[in-house]
Amino acid sequence: MRKIVIASAIALIAVMTPLGAQAAEHEVKMLNKGAAGMMVFEPSVIKIAPGDTVHFVATDKGHNVESIDGMLPDAAQAFKGEMGKDLTVAFDQPGVYGIKCKPHYGMGMVGLVVVGEPVNKSAAAAVEQKGKAKQTFATLFGEIGG
Repeated sequence: MRKIVIASAIALIAVMTPLGAQAAEHEVKMLNKGAAGMMVFEPSVIKIAPGDTVHFVATDKGHNVESIDGMLPDAAQAFKGEMGKDLTVAFDQPGVYGIKCKPHYGMGMVGLVVVGEPVNKSAAAAVEQKGKAKQTFATLFGEIGG
C-alpha cells in the first residue's frame, strides 16, 4: 500500500510540474526620446528564448510596431500593431526579427528581436533599408552574435 501511495504522489508531482522552462514575457517601449536618442525602441535589441513573448508598450503615443518583410525566420508570422496601442507578440521560431515603427522608420526607429539562435541573420541583414534605418540596422546587427 505504501508503494502505491508513493507512486501516486510522484505521478501527481510529475503531472503538476510543467515540462521545460516557462515562457517569459519581455517589454520593449516605443519612445519619442530614449537613452539612444529620438524615436527609439528601448531596448532596440532584445534576445529571448523560443516561446517567449514581447509586450511592445506604446509609452509615447504616435508609434506602432510591425515586422519588416524579409526580416523574419522562414516559418514566422508577420505582425502589425495599431498606432498608439500596445501589442504582445509570441515568438516561437528561432531567428532574427526586424521591427519598425512605420511613421518613424526613416528616422531610424527600428529594432531586432533575436529568438534563440540568429539562424537567418545574414538574410535579414541583406534586406535593403532606407534613410537612418540603414545606419541603425548596421549598428544593431553588429551587436548580435551568430
